[in-house]
Amino acid sequence: MKSKITSGFWYDRLKVNAQRAIFHQWEQLEASGCIENFRIAAGDVDGFREGWFFADSDSHKWLDAASRIYASFPTPELASVMDAYISLIARAQQPDGYLFTYNQIHFPNDRWKNLQIEHELYCHGHLIEAGVSHHQATSRAEALTIAIRAADRIVEDFSGKGAQFTPGHEEIEIALLRLYQVTEHKPYLDMAQQFIEQRGRNPFFALSIIQQNTSVDSRGKFVRQKKQEYLTAHPTFIPFQVPPGNAARKPKNTTLRWYASALSGKYFQQHAPVRKQTVPVGHSVRFAYLETAIAMLARANGDNTLFPALEQAWDRMVSRRMYVTGGIGSLPGMEGFGNDYELDPEFAYAETCAALASMFWNWEMAQVTHEAKYSDLFEWQLYNAAAVGMGLDGTTYFYNNPLTCKGGVTRKPWYAVPCCPSNLSRTWADLGKYIYSSDKCDVFIHQYITSELDNEIVQLENDRTASISLTMETDLPWGRTATLKVYPYMISPFSETAPVEFTLHLRVPSWADLAYSVNNEEEKVTMKFSGYDDPNEPLPYDPTAGGFDPRSSEWVSIKRFWNAGDVVHLHFVYTPIFRHASPRVRGHQGKIALTNGPFVYCLESVDNPDVDIFSARIGNKYDLEYFPFPPLGDHAHAILGYTPEGKQLTFIPYHLWGNRGESTMTVWVNE
Repeated sequence: MKSKITSGFWYDRLKVNAQRAIFHQWEQLEASGCIENFRIAAGDVDGFREGWFFADSDSHKWLDAASRIYASFPTPELASVMDAYISLIARAQQPDGYLFTYNQIHFPNDRWKNLQIEHELYCHGHLIEAGVSHHQATSRAEALTIAIRAADRIVEDFSGKGAQFTPGHEEIEIALLRLYQVTEHKPYLDMAQQFIEQRGRNPFFALSIIQQNTSVDSRGKFVRQKKQEYLTAHPTFIPFQVPPGNAARKPKNTTLRWYASALSGKYFQQHAPVRKQTVPVGHSVRFAYLETAIAMLARANGDNTLFPALEQAWDRMVSRRMYVTGGIGSLPGMEGFGNDYELDPEFAYAETCAALASMFWNWEMAQVTHEAKYSDLFEWQLYNAAAVGMGLDGTTYFYNNPLTCKGGVTRKPWYAVPCCPSNLSRTWADLGKYIYSSDKCDVFIHQYITSELDNEIVQLENDRTASISLTMETDLPWGRTATLKVYPYMISPFSETAPVEFTLHLRVPSWADLAYSVNNEEEKVTMKFSGYDDPNEPLPYDPTAGGFDPRSSEWVSIKRFWNAGDVVHLHFVYTPIFRHASPRVRGHQGKIALTNGPFVYCLESVDNPDVDIFSARIGNKYDLEYFPFPPLGDHAHAILGYTPEGKQLTFIPYHLWGNRGESTMTVWVNE
């Protein structure tokens, strides 16, 4: 899909991503020793390896992000850093394709050790994805060659192996499937399928986890001893000190629940074969990566038996295990899912990477099913649960994202586990690919972002082929309008600018009604269910646990002969909504979450110095005022409300909180 973002809200964020975030991340990777680890492994320098055993993944993911950024914002500076890193990992990679600095430096005779915990396959997965992205951005082969060598090593070492040889942190499956899309080399598809199909089939999983955990502890003790010896021998060496992690309030019995989840296999999604995994459980990032990979596999091999479990798990997540922001993962100790309706806003972990992983999954589901609800949830998570992860300056980040913060959660320049910054950067950089898609003679508009689609090939009836180009201009997410211009071109049986018959599908968001017209013809209005704030309107489904429901999204389908320059005008009709959590969610009775358009809003203490934001009550919803808010950007808007006593309450978009120093915050407000 040849599409690019050209201006507006997301273009501004993409510029920050390209000009500041990606270089800040590289500086932090250098400072923390992550890049130096490869120099040590390559024999370029002497030193001691720093970071977690899975630290390699962070720099590989940086290359993935940098490559995607380079495709839209090419600069000599970024190309130079990428080239240097690719050259470095080429030297560090062993001749047979293996690259994992933890073992190469500390345990050179060990490979594929403790697969559930130490993440060798996860690191190789991000290495492979980086190689694919670099090739797609530059058409060069250096990084792709490294990726292919790594993938061939994995195929050689794992093909035909059983359930005990599956990864604990899913990612390699996505990487192999992406590599297969580029190379069409079937062993990569087969390897991904094996990793997926073998999950949950080890009857002795609990025993293997105990054994692996013992091995990990023993190896860690050895490394710590070696580090102490190194520090003694090098008294001037000062290890990099990362800031302490965000505070995370934890419910009782957190540790006990983690052990129970790990031993049962649920934490690793190893408790059942994938066709029987119909409930989202365990570590939320791993879960969503697995679901993404399963959907990708089903698209690649046409195995429709994989979809019922995916659909059931998605529905269970949305209806019972997802916050109003779209965040997933309610247990800090597990970084994962709790029980149904267990959505305490202060305990909420809602890791940034989990929101991104869910977006990847939603995109794959949208491509297969063409159901609007998946694109709708993608949008909601994009603007809320994911966008909150990166500060406005591009150099500060959130790891966990509670919905109530009474202190301790602040944006930081880096983390001991810095998986989120580069994951955000690679997703932002590739955002253009999530706006449009086509299937035969159907073109879908998934997201409303100012952008261009260039020469999308569509297959028409009677073996005819056409090229479709589109431009979209919109003032969303702050405004209410969008304009689409259509430029079709017939390719076969003849080449000419001529009317082309195809169907344009416009997504009606769950948070709006849509009025539209074509070429200024009589306007049509699509009214749909969006009556969250109307207690008298019957609900088409049971209320979701968190209060947001993407299932009411739908398509407006316009089938016609399109001429070059045809214009579609759209107007989105929406007002602020008071959303309520399900009565089954403890502690939410009498509380509302304020949303407007695609944004969840919150109260932040810096804007409400004279109000206790945790006890304040919001008055009449019809007294709300929507107004520009320059402190959080030239185009940002806030909402002004009032307590019954007449005190002002200033609500800002949730994704913008924490940009002005340490503060307190709440999404849920007393009604």
